[in-house]
Amino acid sequence: MKSKLITGLSLLGLIFIFTLQNATIVDIKFLFWTFSMSRALMIFLVLAVGVLLGLFLASMLMDARDDDEDDLEE
Repeated sequence: MKSKLITGLSLLGLIFIFTLQNATIVDIKFLFWTFSMSRALMIFLVLAVGVLLGLFLASMLMDARDDDEDDLEE
């Protein structure tokens, strides 16, 4: 329990330091849109999209494998 608390607080501290060091506002241009946001927020959003996309694709692959196994059993 104590090690989880220490690990969690350490990660929170690292995230805080990362956010402070990347607080610069950057312009993101995509096609004809332009967004302004902090660099740290942009990195977290890109990470979140990547994680969600990875989970979605892994789920799709697992479903495809399950369907193939069901076909082989019949």
